[in-house]
Amino acid sequence: MVTCDYYQTLDINPTATQGQIKQAYRRLVKLFHPDTNTDIADNERIISINEAYEVLGDPQRREFYDQQLNQHYQKYRKASQDYYKREKRGQNADEYLQKWLNQVYKPVNRILLQILKPLKSEIDDLAADPFDDQLLESFQDYLETCRRLLKQAYNLFSSQSNPSNFAGVAAHLYYCLNQVSDGIEDLELFTLNYDDYYLHTGQELFRITSGLRQEVQAAVKGIL
Repeated sequence: MVTCDYYQTLDINPTATQGQIKQAYRRLVKLFHPDTNTDIADNERIISINEAYEVLGDPQRREFYDQQLNQHYQKYRKASQDYYKREKRGQNADEYLQKWLNQVYKPVNRILLQILKPLKSEIDDLAADPFDDQLLESFQDYLETCRRLLKQAYNLFSSQSNPSNFAGVAAHLYYCLNQVSDGIEDLELFTLNYDDYYLHTGQELFRITSGLRQEVQAAVKGIL
C-alpha cells in the first residue's frame, strides 16, 4: 500500500532516470543535512529523503513501487471521475471546467500570491531589529493575514469537486496550500523563540510553494 509519494519527496518527475534520482537525493541531503547547512537542517526530512531513495534508487523496488503508485492514482482518479459524473451529470463539461477555473483555481492562485509575495519585504523589515516589539507585531499581523487568506483558499478549494481532466492540477494546488500552511507555522515558531532555523525553514517552504505555483500555472496553460 502506498502511503506517500516518494517522487514528490525527492522533488522529481516519475519519469526521472536513475541518475537523476541520485542527483536529486544528493542535492536534498546536502540541503537539509546539519553538517552542511545548519540554517535549515531537518532530521525528519532527511529520514523521509533516505526512505524515498532506498526505494527509488533500487530499480527492482522502484518497479514494484511504481505499480503500487499507479494503482493508487488509478483508484483516486476513478473515485474522482465517478463523483464528478454523479454530481455533474447532464452539465456541460466545458462549462463546468470554466466554472472551476473561475471560482476555484483563479481565486486560490491569487490568494497564494497575496501570501507569498510580501514575505521578502516583511522579513527585510523585521531584520532591522528582530527584537523590536513594533516590528515583531507587524510581522505577526502579516502571519495572521496569511492564516486568514489560507483559510479562504482551503474553503474555495473544497467548495467544488475538481474536473476529472484537472485532477493532477488540483492535487498540486492542494499541495501548494499545505506547503504554505507548514511555512506559516514555522514562521510563527520563529516569533515565539527567535530561532533562525524556523525562519529559514519557513522561507524555504514558501520558496518551494512559489515554484510549485508556477508549475501549476504552466500545467493549466498546457491543458487549455
